[in-house]
Amino acid sequence: MDKPKPAPAPAIKSAYELALERLEREGIERPREESLSDDARRQVAEIRQQAEARLAELEILHRNRLRTLGDPAARQAEEEDYVRERRRIEDGRERKVARVRAGGAP
Repeated sequence: MDKPKPAPAPAIKSAYELALERLEREGIERPREESLSDDARRQVAEIRQQAEARLAELEILHRNRLRTLGDPAARQAEEEDYVRERRRIEDGRERKVARVRAGGAP
């Protein structure tokens, strides 16, 4: 008899997605993507694509650096730097998207 497969792990959510969930719990309606112009949607997609590329590059570099580090303290410092940089990129992405949604330039 085969064992049932475990449920897939939940995906990591962006700060924006978490904020939207908080708004919904408080009874506030989500902003609608449809209300954005085609140009604004294109800008949002471009911002997200650039951020994802930067995050992928960061992940690759982080893993390579971890392979070369043997000292636990150095590995911990590298991990902290990685988390800090990842958060900075994600926050920057969300700020740019919010500016486009508000009608401004990224």
